[in-house]
Amino acid sequence: MALSDGDDKLVTRAKKGDSRAFDLLVLKYQGRVAQLVSRYVSNAAEVEDVTQEAFIKAYRALPKFRGDSAFYTWLYRIAANAAKNHLVALSRRPTTDLALDDSESYEVPGRLKDNESPDEVIMGQQLEAVISQAIDVLPLELKAALTLREFEGLSYDEIAEVLECPIGTVRSRIFRAREAIDQKVASQMQGELG
Repeated sequence: MALSDGDDKLVTRAKKGDSRAFDLLVLKYQGRVAQLVSRYVSNAAEVEDVTQEAFIKAYRALPKFRGDSAFYTWLYRIAANAAKNHLVALSRRPTTDLALDDSESYEVPGRLKDNESPDEVIMGQQLEAVISQAIDVLPLELKAALTLREFEGLSYDEIAEVLECPIGTVRSRIFRAREAIDQKVASQMQGELG
């Protein structure tokens, strides 16, 4: 897969030392990279830190970028690895209690839509919570493949490049991830009905 024309020119300029060209790449992809990182890291401040770290690593590694894949595929690989490394480092830190100041960073569920009953809203929120929990407990390789496909919209070929594995492995991981989520949802629904 080749670079897009716009990325190709910016990458070439950035490789020659044009920091403004790299700034444009950052502006173009920072939202998507932050969204990817947020699938691994839940704290908003840490998402910003890991996103920034990913771009710093990308800038330092830019001379090694050959253009064999799309720039954003290469960048996503760096961001996914930065997020995974952050999780490993986080697991080594002692846990702390939630500070009261952190309460502002949590979202409050949205208001009722005109055509939804309170029961439908609650059921939707419960289903969303079950799916979110199911994704959170997936093994990292399944979570990564599913996240790149469902939340980032990458093709199977692009995911194979990002995860550096065969496309068959990508398909298998996504299938297994979806199956695990389906089982969790089904068992939750049976528990509520029975």
